[in-house]
Order: sequence, then C-alpha cells, then structure tokens
Amino acid sequence: MKNNTLFEMLRTVIAVIISLAIAFIVIFMVSKQPLETFRIFLLGPLQSKRYIGNVIELAIPLGFAGIATAVLFKAKLFNLGAEGIFYFSGLIATIVALSVDSGVIVKVSLAIFAAAIAGALANGFTGVLKAKWNANELVISLMMNSILYGIGFYILNNYYRDPVLAEVASYKFAQGNLLGKMIAQTRIHYGLIILLVVAVIIYFYMFRTKSGFALRMEGMNSKFASYIGFKPAAVVITAHLIAGFIAGMGGAVEVVGMYDRFRWAALPGLGFDGALVALLGKNHPLKSLIAALFLAYIRIGADLMARLADVPSEMVAVIQAIIILLISATRFLSYWKTKMLMKEAA
Repeated sequence: MKNNTLFEMLRTVIAVIISLAIAFIVIFMVSKQPLETFRIFLLGPLQSKRYIGNVIELAIPLGFAGIATAVLFKAKLFNLGAEGIFYFSGLIATIVALSVDSGVIVKVSLAIFAAAIAGALANGFTGVLKAKWNANELVISLMMNSILYGIGFYILNNYYRDPVLAEVASYKFAQGNLLGKMIAQTRIHYGLIILLVVAVIIYFYMFRTKSGFALRMEGMNSKFASYIGFKPAAVVITAHLIAGFIAGMGGAVEVVGMYDRFRWAALPGLGFDGALVALLGKNHPLKSLIAALFLAYIRIGADLMARLADVPSEMVAVIQAIIILLISATRFLSYWKTKMLMKEAA
C-alpha cells in the first residue's frame, strides 16, 4: 500500500515534469526570447511579495473546490457541481452580510455558515437523486450549475443589484472586505486559516472515523462496503452534503474575503478546477492543498508571462490538459507499476 502511494506520487511528478517540458518546447517555438519567457513563467511568481500573495490568494478558492471534489471522488462520485455552489453560496453570504446589522465577526460567521448550509442542501439534492434513483451525478451536477446560476443571477439582478453601478453587482458591504488581511501589501485574508482548518478536519474525518472509512470503502468496492454493513445510499448522501458544505463555505470565503461586494456576473469557473486539484492531490485533503498551490502558481506565472513576455497566458491550459491526460491514463507508467508488484510478490 505504501509503495503504491509512492508510485502514484512519482507518477504525478513525472506527469508535471513532462507537461512543463512540452510547455517549454511550445514557448521555444513561439517566443522571441524563449529562455527569458520560461524564466518568467517558472520564477516570476517568486519575484515579489505581491506576486507571492497573488499565488496564495488564488490557491484559497482552488483549495476549497479541490477538497470538496476530493470528498466526492474518494467515494467514486464524479460530481462537478462546485461551480454553481460557489456562485449561489457566495450570493447567500452576500445577502446575509447585507442584512445582518452586527459586528464584523458575527456577520462574517453567519454569512459563511449560511452559505455552507446552502451549499450542503444544493449538493444534497444531487446526492438524494443519486442514492434513491441512481441518477447520474455528473449530469445532475452540471444541470444544477446552470440552475443555481440562473436563480442566483435573478435574485442578484432584481433584489440586490446596486443601481448606481453599470455592472451587475450587489450593494457594497458596509465594512468593505469583511475578512481581514493577514499580511500587509497583499490581499491574503483569514480565509486561508479557515481553509487549513477545513483540510485538517476532512483529513481526520476521512482517515480516522467510521463514516470516513465507509466513504473510502464505497469508492474502493461498493459491493464489499455493503457486505460489511455500510449503506451505500447513506454514504452517497453524506458525501454530497459534506462536499456541498465545503464548496459553500469556499464561495462565501472568496466573496467576503476578496471583494467589497458580490461581483460575479458569471460562474467563477471552479468546477473543473476543483476536479483538477483533486486529481493532482490524489483525492487527499492535505495533498489537495499542495495541488491548489501548484495550480495557482503556474497560473500566476502564465499571467506574468503574458504581461512581461510575448506568450499568451493560455499556455497554462496546455499544461493542465497534458497533466490531466497523463494522470488519468491508467496505462501511463503501468509497466513499471506491474514490475514493482511482481518484484514484491517474488
């Protein structure tokens, strides 16, 4: 088991290295100064405190989306509903923040909790359909993204839109950004602490509780999980509720931590990002944090490359696609895995 874990980690690292090598080849072909461009891409995010802050700021919502998706993937549930939940829960947090007249701590706590409950209920609906009628959770979650966005945008546009602004955005929070900044000269907020706490709690839930064991067993072998007494329907619904709670919390943290009002006129695009983070993190909550940081790093590097060099930031999409293809390809490095297993058996 330990060797298999090490092999999967090595396989992920090799996939990342190959994708970066291919990215360098593409940069070499299209850039007039390929070495300088690649240097900006790899080292640019470390060149200033502000850029490092940008990486961590971006990693926070990616981390929430990744952990939420990892919970579902661990139970072998391919759900991509984090996108709509982030949007709708962020709006719920905004409504609470605008409606509650109290201190910042109470207001933020109520906003995040309400958003998390909304996310759990929205995702729980998908879980019930899957558990009771075996509905395809991928199809339902993708449909729910559009439904949650449509309902949320209607509420925003008709009840909470600031008429003074030309853009579709809510009224401004009375205290500005509600989650305070942790580090000066950056926008790193205390949502980072919330993310770290959530990752640790989910780790202990997954690997130190009976319910977490049932979730992991459901992902490994559903029939065996039923045989030893676990109820698949309960596991499926529980996984969806927990994932929705985390995604809802992530949407609230992102809105009240990074903005002074709700500004999302479209879905934030964190559904597939969460799947990529979970995939890179091997559906492990703590490893997903590292994966979120890596993905944020290469995206900030690509943005700097686009602004300071002559290669568009879409290059990061090439890297992501190659990583997904290699990691999801079961036969990638399968020869070496088989050889390792045979050596152990001998």
